[in-house]
Amino acid sequence: MAMLELRDVHTYYGHIHALKGITIEVGQGEIVTLIGSNGAGKSTTLKTISGLLSPRTGSLTFNGQPLNGIPAHKVVGLGIVQSPEGRRVFPRMSVLENLNMGAFSLGKPDKDDLARVFDLFPRLAERKLQKAGTMSGGEQQMLAIGRALMARPKVLLLDEPSMGLAPILVEAIFDVVKDINAQGTTVLLVEQNALMALAVAHRGYVLQTGHIVLAAAAAALTRNDMVRKAYLGED
Repeated sequence: MAMLELRDVHTYYGHIHALKGITIEVGQGEIVTLIGSNGAGKSTTLKTISGLLSPRTGSLTFNGQPLNGIPAHKVVGLGIVQSPEGRRVFPRMSVLENLNMGAFSLGKPDKDDLARVFDLFPRLAERKLQKAGTMSGGEQQMLAIGRALMARPKVLLLDEPSMGLAPILVEAIFDVVKDINAQGTTVLLVEQNALMALAVAHRGYVLQTGHIVLAAAAAALTRNDMVRKAYLGED
């Protein structure tokens, strides 16, 4: 049984049909990536899983428990935590205050969780009293992921973690994603940098205009001619 499962999910923004019957499975311990162009439905999928959007039809389950209709804060309590596109840090709060906010669903921050985040992101430890709004884009991305980890996710939803980052920082972020997974956290990754996403993922799905058009092991998708031409920049 899949840890996280979507079956024939249809999600709308008003009259706009954003997800058109997608079916996705994420197994415990996996990194699964969703790739596709802008508007394909990748972020909508994560928002549907996290309870920020409600599917009109279809089912979502987590460890066999239905997710349909569960509000977002209770989804976090179940162990599904999203690091959002655009980072969304609290700019006037310090790094430490942002991280502590990530533990809100647990009642209070845990020192071991904080130590784990600082071990993954030593830069955050160095700047724990700095206002988040004064940090670089890469540092804010580290903070956004660290804040999500403070909620002790069983499944971490990562939405475009490499967006706007220099190539050296992109590599560093994906190295941390692998480390997080190696420590036992399942990851569902939405990413436009398909090459990097497929390099770290076990499996992947390709979305086009709300449909899943391919699903395979990451290595197989990397070799697929359509994927190579459309998403890897190869002729």
